[in-house]
Amino acid sequence: MKNIITFLTGLIFGLGLIISGMTNPDKVIRFLDIGGIWDPSLIFVMFGGIAVAIVGFKFVQNKSQTVFDDTIHLPRTTHLSKELVIGSMLFGAGWALAGFCPGPALVAFGAGHKKAFIFVMAMIVGMTIHDHLFKASKK
Repeated sequence: MKNIITFLTGLIFGLGLIISGMTNPDKVIRFLDIGGIWDPSLIFVMFGGIAVAIVGFKFVQNKSQTVFDDTIHLPRTTHLSKELVIGSMLFGAGWALAGFCPGPALVAFGAGHKKAFIFVMAMIVGMTIHDHLFKASKK
């Protein structure tokens, strides 16, 4: 049952990304280009996502287990570290340059888009390099 619900949730999320245009890098870049030919339509997707997240976080805020008895791991700190700020800036720059963030890129990759394939491969290389550098710096 857990796998079926997980699959259906992922399917609905992926379909939502496709229908909203989040898997189209040109549309995303136009949304982020507020100084050029700005396409504000994705702001509704953003607000919708924020609303769902707020409801979801409120629902699990005081719970420690899911309905499937898995542990819920929510962040307990509000401290902004140097790593978080730098990572956020790199994420935003990559999103603006490529028009993809990880979720929509994986959906577009699954749909066979060549740009998404290149992005996902670069994302995997970047995560691998980060993991090796981060682990080495913490030793």
